[in-house]
Amino acid sequence: RLRALNRLQVILQHLKMSKQTDSTAEVLLEKKGGAGIITLNRPKALNALNLSMIQQIYPQIKTWEKDPETYLIIIKGSGGKAFCAGGDIRALTEAGTAGDKMSQDFFIGEYRLNNAVGTCKKPYVALIDGITMGGGVGVSVHGHFRVATEKTLFAMPETAIGLFPDVGGGYFLPRLSGKVGYYLALTGCRLKGRDVLKAGIATHFVESEKLPALEKDLIALKSPSKEKIADVLNSYHMKCTLDQEKEFVLDEHMDKINSIFSANSMEEIVKKLKQDGSPFAMRQLETLNKMSPTSLKLTLRQLREGASMSLQDVLKMEYRLSQACMKGHDFYEGVRAVLIDKDQSPKWKPAALEEVSDEFVDNCFKPLGNDDLKL
Repeated sequence: RLRALNRLQVILQHLKMSKQTDSTAEVLLEKKGGAGIITLNRPKALNALNLSMIQQIYPQIKTWEKDPETYLIIIKGSGGKAFCAGGDIRALTEAGTAGDKMSQDFFIGEYRLNNAVGTCKKPYVALIDGITMGGGVGVSVHGHFRVATEKTLFAMPETAIGLFPDVGGGYFLPRLSGKVGYYLALTGCRLKGRDVLKAGIATHFVESEKLPALEKDLIALKSPSKEKIADVLNSYHMKCTLDQEKEFVLDEHMDKINSIFSANSMEEIVKKLKQDGSPFAMRQLETLNKMSPTSLKLTLRQLREGASMSLQDVLKMEYRLSQACMKGHDFYEGVRAVLIDKDQSPKWKPAALEEVSDEFVDNCFKPLGNDDLKL
């Protein structure tokens, strides 16, 4: 009977492995050579992360981290259009509206995963080919290596849907050079291709069609060190001449960005943009006027505080903010306007920056006692 039981366990283990490499699975978890490979596999949904994907990826990273036969972890997206376009916002909206616990579980799971990436002891290589936004940034930017391609489209567009640039945005955005992170966070500005590298979000730039060869070379490494992995990535990066001569898209505006976005309040940023009056400043003003005033205020404070915090403390702070947004109005209204009805005209409450009180903002940052995020 014991032998039968053992045989059953072997079969079950086999089934579990085959389930994970089944092409219909939402995330594929495979071991090739010395590499653990995570493939986000919801191409029709642009590989948006849902709770079940998060719950599969997290324990797998932890297992590979302890496995002496796994030397690196590679994460990529399937379908050729997106690495990962973000979190599954629709599911979150439905859960939040229904008062379902999923609106807590999702953020807890996602932020724990972001922390696992940020603290991973094995070299972690994210191939951010295609659309990389929100939740997709969270599972890539905190890792050791991020490889962008000419197809990479990066953005943190959360202020447009009544949210804030979470997934550790409060950690990595204020650490980008000058005030570029503040600018990206508040305006949701999109960066493409080599600009993702120039902004300091990616560490390497490789042509999209070279990624399969790069992956193969990484898998073929025999018990590699982080340095050996870096050597392979550097050699591909050095050989890539695509768009090499192009200036960083924000270069000519950097002085303005640094002076305007260093203001202490959203009202002051708006005032400085109006005073500047240049076509660039007017465009930014127009963009900010479309965003949730509550989101803008939360985001500015999130980045200013996050600039001197550890990733763990930032994620705890962001969890508090996520729960405040789930209880508020603007997130549901933003999702309705942008994703559901697609009328692109959200009715924010409050509708103006002046109406978002400091007291309200303070409350969003308050500890949640026993409900605080535990990492």
